[in-house]
Amino acid sequence: MSVRRVGLWLVGAFGGVGGTAALGLAALGRGLIDTTALVTALPLFEGLDLDSPDQFVVGGHDIRKSSFPQAVADLHERSNVFDPKVIEACLPELELWTGNVRPGTILNAGAAIARLADLPKAQKVETPRAAIERIQADLQAFQASHRLDQVIMANIASTEPPFVLADVHNSVERLLPALEQRTGPVLPASSLYAWAALNLGLPYVNFTPSLGASFPAIQQLAQEGGAVYAGQDGKTGETLLKTVLAPMFADRNLRILSWVGHNIFGNRDGLVLDDPHNKESKIKTKDRVISGIVGYKPQTHVSIEYIESLDDWKTAWDHIHFRGFLGVKMMMQFTWQGCDSILAAPLLLDLARLALFAQRRGEVGVLRHLACFFKNPMGVDEHDFFKQFKMLEDYAQASKQK
Repeated sequence: MSVRRVGLWLVGAFGGVGGTAALGLAALGRGLIDTTALVTALPLFEGLDLDSPDQFVVGGHDIRKSSFPQAVADLHERSNVFDPKVIEACLPELELWTGNVRPGTILNAGAAIARLADLPKAQKVETPRAAIERIQADLQAFQASHRLDQVIMANIASTEPPFVLADVHNSVERLLPALEQRTGPVLPASSLYAWAALNLGLPYVNFTPSLGASFPAIQQLAQEGGAVYAGQDGKTGETLLKTVLAPMFADRNLRILSWVGHNIFGNRDGLVLDDPHNKESKIKTKDRVISGIVGYKPQTHVSIEYIESLDDWKTAWDHIHFRGFLGVKMMMQFTWQGCDSILAAPLLLDLARLALFAQRRGEVGVLRHLACFFKNPMGVDEHDFFKQFKMLEDYAQASKQK
């Protein structure tokens, strides 16, 4: 009996998260590291037919000249992460998978992202339809050349500016003619990638705040094509803590008066978010969770600042002012520091395993049970982490019974 082989296609492959995910898959496949930080390694998921790390082949799109070994080496040098022995042992996979990465597109990605591009093909002026067809050709060649049973696309590229939707985005029928236009921002790059994948019936995960698959026409496309999707904006640090702590205040009936969060980090994503237009997308997803949990709107403030020297390490300082019994005001403060790519990469692997599993089960549309992985979960209004995780737990238990 042949072993199932699956492909992980990364948009923004040579960034910190992409390099870390590739190294992690290779290291797990070789038995060099344990499964710490992988949610799908919990006993809850034992018995589910999830793909093992050694079943994965990695490919992707990028707009920069780089490689997986270079991405890993840069992160190791700048941020002092990874065991050099692990890097050396995994170089064969990293070099092999680099050959699977193709030039992406910067079409309607915004000026800050466009400035990063140094691949001529990524800068090519083309219609949205032409960009989609080029992306699809890359995906199909990847699947055919490696004889893959399934391929999943995951967007881990830099955050795009907010994109304004119009009536044309409400149905496939209305949007299709607009894809032939050379003028006007019909769709941002993140949605071109998503359209390409979902139109082929491939699972799609948006780990960024960018638009991706978050509009009606593309969701109709996924439904008609029998594809699954999930997103958006991976929940890895400060927002994760907010969705854990806010339920405590709600369940103890303590009134949150204000919640201020100040975030600093220095990787390439931080550089892009230094642009006010791109920053707006990120702040929007980080600032909505508290009111969604407690049921009222405290005064909130979220700031994000690019501090180059921090590299991939991010720090969040939060100040919570709340009112207790007899009207007494109190406060809580915390500081969170973590390595961005180290926090994000295992969640990306979890999402890939779970989305591929869902497709094999014949599921279609948004994967609501993956809400606990995202700041702005699609198809779900619940932000309480514990209630979100219960959705995942219930799904895993139900899947074992079928």
